[in-house]
Amino acid sequence: MKRGKKYVNAAKLVDKTVQYDAAEAISLVKQTATAKFDETIEAHIRLGVDGRHAEQQVRGAVVLPHGTGKAVRVLVFAKGDKVAEAEQAGADYVGGEELIPKIQNEGWFEFDVVVATPDMMGVVGRLGRVLGPKGLMPNPKAGTVTMEVGKAVQDIKAGKIEYRLDKTNIIHVPLGKASFTEEQLSDNLKTLMDAIIKARPSSAKGQYLRSVTIASTMGPGVKLNTAKLS
Repeated sequence: MKRGKKYVNAAKLVDKTVQYDAAEAISLVKQTATAKFDETIEAHIRLGVDGRHAEQQVRGAVVLPHGTGKAVRVLVFAKGDKVAEAEQAGADYVGGEELIPKIQNEGWFEFDVVVATPDMMGVVGRLGRVLGPKGLMPNPKAGTVTMEVGKAVQDIKAGKIEYRLDKTNIIHVPLGKASFTEEQLSDNLKTLMDAIIKARPSSAKGQYLRSVTIASTMGPGVKLNTAKLS
């Protein structure tokens, strides 16, 4: 794959053979984020688990102290007094049955997170085939199936992110923006890593944190010293 001049120059700053301390890695990632837009800083965490086994799944949610820097659009499936609760908390869209054809037939996806009350999951379940592949299906473990829709919306707007293993046992999550200070990114990284370490399945054997890499949208990956994160 041919890389652009900016990427090649940025990559020269990073020694691929070194595992950096978190502070140094964050500093490097900020230096290598040279695009004209405010790049997202992401963490890619490879775990020593086998996600094919239900008891080794790692999934949850955590509120990053400084948010992700992205405005998150929240859709809430609710009825009764929960509709007003969701709206007052700042939900972008609130509805029920009437949203099914809009999403299913019209391909409407102007939202980033879906929250639902448990009594609406029968309705939301009908959207499983379209929401599932996009990672938008509400889930109790992530706190997106709840009667406390107001709190759920507020947490998401404040910077709550969901983390889960992909098919290769890697977690990919945003840490913030390149415009964040090193301290803000460091706080977010520590909060995220603490949550993932705490979520270690009891059946996981051997080294849990196999590798942790952070990178900006257009920049090279910087490996972290996993021994200093656990």
